[in-house]
Amino acid sequence: MGSVPAWARVYVACAVLAALACMAPLPHLHVPWWAVALLAVLYAGCERITLPRGTRGAGAPGRDARDAPKGMGTFLPVLLAGAFLLPPPAAALVALPGALLARVEQRPRWLRRVWRAAQLAVAIWATSRVHWALGGRDAVVAPHFPYALVPAGAGVLTFCLVLAVLDGGILALADRVPVRAAWRGLFARSLAPVAVHGLAGLMMAVLWRSPYGPVAALLVLLPMYVSSWVFAQYHRERAAHQATIRALVQAVDIKDGYTRGHSERVGQASMMIARELGMDDERVEVLRFAGILHDVGKLGVPTRLLRKDGPLTPEERRVIELHPEYGHEMVRGIGFLGEARSAILHHHERLDGSGYPYGLVGAQIPEFARVVAVADAFDAMTSTRSYRRARPVPAALEELERCSGAQFDPGMVGALVRALDRYGWHPAVTADVHPPAPAVSSTPQGDLQNLGGRRAP
Repeated sequence: MGSVPAWARVYVACAVLAALACMAPLPHLHVPWWAVALLAVLYAGCERITLPRGTRGAGAPGRDARDAPKGMGTFLPVLLAGAFLLPPPAAALVALPGALLARVEQRPRWLRRVWRAAQLAVAIWATSRVHWALGGRDAVVAPHFPYALVPAGAGVLTFCLVLAVLDGGILALADRVPVRAAWRGLFARSLAPVAVHGLAGLMMAVLWRSPYGPVAALLVLLPMYVSSWVFAQYHRERAAHQATIRALVQAVDIKDGYTRGHSERVGQASMMIARELGMDDERVEVLRFAGILHDVGKLGVPTRLLRKDGPLTPEERRVIELHPEYGHEMVRGIGFLGEARSAILHHHERLDGSGYPYGLVGAQIPEFARVVAVADAFDAMTSTRSYRRARPVPAALEELERCSGAQFDPGMVGALVRALDRYGWHPAVTADVHPPAPAVSSTPQGDLQNLGGRRAP
C-alpha cells in the first residue's frame, strides 16, 4: 500500500495519542527501569530475529492485518511477561523499541512502524490493567495454580480484543473493507496463538519473581524462539508460494491485457463461494489459488489469437480451447496447489457434458472446477470489456441461475448468491476499462468465449 487514505492516517494518529496517554504517568512511577530496559531489548531482539522478512501484518495498516494473525507474525511472550510484571504504563513502553525498529518492506514504512508501535502499546497497557485489577501482581509473586491463570487469561482475552478492534478499524479505513466484514474473524483467529504466547509470558513472569531471578525466566524464551523460528519458515514458504502465483498471473496479464485483474477477481469470488460452502481454511486458500490461476494456460496460446479483434475461426477456437490443458501441464509439478490443478484443467466443463476439454458430465467434474466455473462467468459478466458494458450484479446472478443445472452447478450458484447477499461484491482489483461496443452474446458461456474482445475463452 503505497498511499494511505486521509481517514486512515487520522485513525493512526488517534492510536498514537492513545498510546502516549497510556504512558503519560511514566515520570511519576517508581519501577525497576533496568527490568523495563531488559524486557524492551529482549523484545526488540526477538522480533528482528524471528519475524520473517516481508511478513505482512508486521506494522502495516491495511489488509495486512488480516493476512497475519496476531501472535503468530510477532513474538509476544516478552511483551506479555512485561504486562504481568510491570505497571501498565511501563508495560506499554516495552513494546516501542521492537515495533519501531521492526523490518518493514512495504511503504510507507514509517507509518507502518508507528501504527504497530501504537497498537501494541495500547493493547499491552489494557492487558496489564486488567491483569493487575484481578490481582495478577500477587498471583505472580506467590503463584497458586490454577488461580494464577485467571488474571493472565483475562489479560490475554483483553489483548486479543484490543488488537481485533484496532485492526478492524484500519481495515475499514485503509482498505475500505465493509464495516460489517472488517472485524469478522479477527478475534477468533488471534485467540489460540496469543493464548500459547500468554502462557509462556506467565511462566517468564513467575520465574522472574522467583528466587532464581531473570536468568531462569530467560530460559522460557528458548522453546518459544524455536517455535517462532519454525513458524517464520512457514511464512517464508508461503511467501514463496505467493510469489510464484503472482509471477504467473502477471505473465498472463501482460500477454492478455484485456482481462487484467480478472484472475484476482475470480480468485476472490471463488473464495467467497468456498466459505459459503463451509470449506476449511486450507481448502479455501487452495481454491483461491485455483481461481487466480485458472487462465494460466493462456501463456501457451499464440498472442495473436488472444488479441484478435474479430471472430475466431473453428481452427483458432480449437487452439484456444487447449488452454486448460496447457495450464494443467504448467502447474502439475507445483505440489502446494493440490486440488487447484484439477480446477485449472476442468473449469470450462459443463454439467450437461458440452464443455471442454473432456466433456465431463455432472459429478464427474471436480468440485473446485465447478466453483471456479461460476466465479469465472460471474466476473466475465460484471466486468466491462472492449465489446460490451458490465452487467449489474443482480442481472449476472439471474443469468447464472438461468443456466444452472445445464452449464453450472446449482449449489455453487446458490452459494455465490448467498455470499453476495451477505457481503456484497467489492473486488480488490479493477480491470482496465475500454470503450464499450455492442454485446456479442447474452450468455455466460458467450462472455467466457469472448473475454478480451470477441475472441478467446
